[in-house]
Amino acid sequence: MVQNSTIATIGVATIATGLLGYAIYFDSQRRKSPEFRRSLRRSERRQVRNEKEHAAAAGKERVKDIQRAVDAAKEEGFPAGVNEREGYFMEHVQIGEQLAADPSNTLEAALAFYKALKVYPTPGDLIGIYDKTVDKRVLDVLAEMIAYDKALDIDGTGGIPHPGLD
Repeated sequence: MVQNSTIATIGVATIATGLLGYAIYFDSQRRKSPEFRRSLRRSERRQVRNEKEHAAAAGKERVKDIQRAVDAAKEEGFPAGVNEREGYFMEHVQIGEQLAADPSNTLEAALAFYKALKVYPTPGDLIGIYDKTVDKRVLDVLAEMIAYDKALDIDGTGGIPHPGLD
């Protein structure tokens, strides 16, 4: 009568021998066969190319998500009265701070900070504050939102051209 532990030991030894044999075969092919080395390099280049394409596609999708979020915020509208703007600002800064704590909510956090920025009287000053207090990953998304929104008056001039920049 054969014990279960003996069968398990034989099975593990067989698998280990097979893996060792494959490792030796792979190493000898890698050292001796130019065609095998070429195929390894091709596979590596193909994998790098696929990763680049995937990263580019993900980046484009991220930009589209940011643009959709900004457009939705614009469609929602922003309050006009001073008291309403102040309340709206405080609410969205608080929401942004809460969402920024979780890395999975980066877009939502940036959108909340963007909405607060839209109603702040001097957006340039607020960006300086954000720069010191908000996480970099959220700031990067916020910067893309600001770049997309051409109507946002960051320097507070209200669309008045700067002297000497005409």
